[in-house]
Amino acid sequence: MSRYLAYAICILMTLVSLWLAMRWPQWGWGVLAFGLLVVVGTIDLLQRRATLRRNYPILAHFRYGFESIRPEIRQYFIEDDLAEVPFSREQRALVYQRAKDVMDVVPFGSEHDPYGVDYEWINHSLRPTHADSHDFRLSIGNQATQPYDASVLNISAMSFGSLSANAIRALNEGARRGRFFHDTGEGSISSYHRERGGDLVWEIGSGYFGCRDATGAFDEHRFADNAHDPQVKMIELKLSQGAKPGKGGVLPGAKVTGEIALARGVPAGIDCISPAAHSAFSTPVGLLEFVARLRELSGGKPTGFKLAIGHPWEWFGVAKAMQETGILPDFIVIDGAEGGTGAAPSEFINHVGVPMHEGLMLVHNTLVGLDLRDKIRIGAAGKITGAFDVARTLAMGADWCNAARAFMFALGCIQSRSCHNDQCPTGVATQDPARWRALDVEDKANRVFHFHQNTLKALRDLLGAAGLEHPAQLGPEHILRRVSPIEIRSLASLYRFVEKGELLDHVPEHVVFKNFWPQSRSDSFLPPERVQAMRAAKSS
Repeated sequence: MSRYLAYAICILMTLVSLWLAMRWPQWGWGVLAFGLLVVVGTIDLLQRRATLRRNYPILAHFRYGFESIRPEIRQYFIEDDLAEVPFSREQRALVYQRAKDVMDVVPFGSEHDPYGVDYEWINHSLRPTHADSHDFRLSIGNQATQPYDASVLNISAMSFGSLSANAIRALNEGARRGRFFHDTGEGSISSYHRERGGDLVWEIGSGYFGCRDATGAFDEHRFADNAHDPQVKMIELKLSQGAKPGKGGVLPGAKVTGEIALARGVPAGIDCISPAAHSAFSTPVGLLEFVARLRELSGGKPTGFKLAIGHPWEWFGVAKAMQETGILPDFIVIDGAEGGTGAAPSEFINHVGVPMHEGLMLVHNTLVGLDLRDKIRIGAAGKITGAFDVARTLAMGADWCNAARAFMFALGCIQSRSCHNDQCPTGVATQDPARWRALDVEDKANRVFHFHQNTLKALRDLLGAAGLEHPAQLGPEHILRRVSPIEIRSLASLYRFVEKGELLDHVPEHVVFKNFWPQSRSDSFLPPERVQAMRAAKSS
């Protein structure tokens, strides 16, 4: 219980000072000084708004002071690694302000250099508009019998097991109040997801948690039982995750509690394995057939898949399978390589997978080229924290955005980067009850709700300034980027966008399509013969 050591020492020193002061009055200063600290620590323990103060009475105040000097203080507020943290203080401050429903305006103008390379902005109009509502929504489920009316901003996949019980409760309650969805992550649906009744997107990974048999294979009956729950609005098949694409995972047996075992359908206390690849299918056509089967078993709920783009020929194979079979997913979610995770090897976090914007444009262009774009919705996730992030992502081809770490910030995450060691100081990413019980569900649910609402209000204001009324009107021509000190280009001119139906007539003059579209196959994820020949030549 070292978290309370400073508080305990202050109590002890108050008593010692009191004993000394009874003999030597000059020790009265000690009673006053340590007594005040005891009062501060007691208030920290009794208040419910700041989890960090409840978990670290007195010590938390030192952290607040240090943060004004350094970007982040890790556990016990000592930081040996001075590397830049994943999100800047500015980004976190924006989320905190909106989550707390306080003023988020900035004095003295822009904090960015408008003449710096890669600086981006949205142009304004001399005829601004104002939408009556900020509750921007879209219908998902072109192929489904139970379409879902979704918000343009939702909670991305984070599993129970990665997040604590109270974090799941708060996220789901915030989603219920704001009428947006909460993605379960591949850890399946826990009792904490069900308590508050918020809309769920059930993510199914390669471990088939919540719908697996004793051998780890997909179980149709268990899937149908969970999928028919009215709280489950959509089914998302996870092919790969942005932070560690192509790699499975292991939850050590020591962390597989009875509650996690029940939610996932695995034995308690035994290592829980997420394989790198699915066992239910092995080809692009097989993937689509599995998606269609999940949709049927769910009673016609919108069903799609999530992936981080890797080898382009594999995605092209899936696209060709759609064209040839006529089997379409209701949606595709693009997860970027910049996505986060509780723990992954450094090389996977930093150097594996395609960034979200490039992956999004490839999928969007392919569907446009096959004249399928109006039949399939596209979601996108990857460091979405503010309204401009949403606007830019929608302008590049997405229909909606998912955010994970921004909602973690709304819960109180301070990026201590202790997710992997079960010592999260704010009770967000830990299974230690002594830590997560300090996270007040009602207060943090309010923050989740307010962050969502205030971000959408900011999006409405951005759209209005640009002369637009709905995010669906955004296009790549609306976003500008400085590509050099003397050159500015819109995303529409910076990137090559495929024309509607272009792939039905010919291969576009686009390097990726030109090199890999002709040889990609709907019956195999294997690389084209040319690539295989190059590999064979190198190996010999």
